[in-house]
Amino acid sequence: MKIVVADDLPASALDLLRAETGWVIDARSGRKPDALAADLSDADGILVRSATKVTAALMAAAPGLRIIARAGTGVDNVDVAAASARGILVVNAPGANSISVAEHACALMLALSRTIPAADSAMKAGRWEKKRFLGTEVRGKTLGVAGLGRIGQEVAQRARAFGMRVVAHDPYISKEIAAGLGVELMTLDEVCAIADYLTLHLPSTAETKHLFNDDRFARCKPGIRLINTARGELIDEAALRRAIEQGLVGGAGLDVFETEPPADWSLAQLPQVIATPHIAASTEEAQELVGIETAAAVRDFLRDGIVRNAVNFPSIHPDELQRLQPWIRLSDQLGALASQMGTARIEGLGVRYYGALAESRGGDVLAASAAAGVLRPILSSGVSIVNARAAARARGIDIVESRSARSRHFTSLVSIKLTTDAGDRWVEGTVFEPNSPRLVSVRGVDVEAPLGGTMLIIANDDQPGVIGEVGTILGRHRVNIANFALGRGDTGAVGVVNVDEDERADAAASLDAAIEELRRVPAIKEAWVVRIQN
Repeated sequence: MKIVVADDLPASALDLLRAETGWVIDARSGRKPDALAADLSDADGILVRSATKVTAALMAAAPGLRIIARAGTGVDNVDVAAASARGILVVNAPGANSISVAEHACALMLALSRTIPAADSAMKAGRWEKKRFLGTEVRGKTLGVAGLGRIGQEVAQRARAFGMRVVAHDPYISKEIAAGLGVELMTLDEVCAIADYLTLHLPSTAETKHLFNDDRFARCKPGIRLINTARGELIDEAALRRAIEQGLVGGAGLDVFETEPPADWSLAQLPQVIATPHIAASTEEAQELVGIETAAAVRDFLRDGIVRNAVNFPSIHPDELQRLQPWIRLSDQLGALASQMGTARIEGLGVRYYGALAESRGGDVLAASAAAGVLRPILSSGVSIVNARAAARARGIDIVESRSARSRHFTSLVSIKLTTDAGDRWVEGTVFEPNSPRLVSVRGVDVEAPLGGTMLIIANDDQPGVIGEVGTILGRHRVNIANFALGRGDTGAVGVVNVDEDERADAAASLDAAIEELRRVPAIKEAWVVRIQN
């Protein structure tokens, strides 16, 4: 067995692999792509951190590669789709650095409250400026947590120990989990309006990019202190600089930036800003734990066939997997569609199989795939059919499966019911030959449309003129219609519009503007933009 370790890992992780008799561990960092490809020609596994890019071309040079392990949470530097196509398992180490990041967020909060860096700098310059550095206690203050996932929960627990009131915005976490942490759930605007400190733990998505901009800062409590150890893209850095200079924001503790290292250092150099070079996860303990967890996953898979922390592998017989592949894709896409039909706190996921599909032994995989589709737009870490159940369980989302031998007009059918605090969402789909996922029902209304790409889901009163108005508005905003399907039911009509979201820089903005205008049409009750991976 040959394992290539392409980036630096702690000695304990390497020792774990070297303890296996007959295994060759090639651990060298900084290799050029050609040299790495040559070393992988007879390798069974590769371990990387963030420096090495595991591309499709690199995989092609490694015909015997069976596992790619990323020592960390994100797998952005691994072509997961290419790995899946080649049957290569991809694993990561989710959550191993959560404590380190949470502690760093707390350290930035405390440093802001007591101006520790400035006081230290004055001392090192030989200045005793005791009266200048009047701080403030965090006890009795309100901490806002934007994103109550694994790291956000760790921060909340520590803040409660400081005697702080903790409020949070996370539309996908259950009320029970928040209550167990002693955290009050609110909208983001409500959190910003009352928080003395606000710590960000959100994923980087199209919806969260520059979530904190001029408008957001204007609605925050005056003097709020902002902490970001998550993603630099969450903050419009120019807007934050303006807010600090205008006194709207009292200070910021930043560990991440839009460009790293920053192209413009003016924000980091403000006296009200404490900046660190993306080191929140850089602790001895985190690096040790990440390395050992990743090495153990590689060892267990290659030695015993045990799959842990996988992001792309279902636990099912290969023959059954091949047969179910189009239905796995369908379940994922239906889950993604339901998840994006408005923001709400998800409480449960129901998956029901009809017809011949009900007899399949792969139901567990289909339900996990549906859960992955639901959670992927919400979570920043890799979610797959392997870890989706655990991710759902961690967020208090119940998954309930059921089966019916009835064919429901199709040989097989998958029905997804998403239970949220804003009501139920119900979508259904099937697979047309050859392996083409189709949407066949939305909210109990039969409507057939291609499933994938950018879609507009519109619920409206069943009256004349609505379709024409939809077409006119989309045309005015230069949004091209690829397919328009309409279904009619007892409670109204549902339109599914597949649109071309082109490469224009303003394409997303045009689509958002079109949706806002559609929502103002009296006959249209609801409208959503849904983006589904093909």
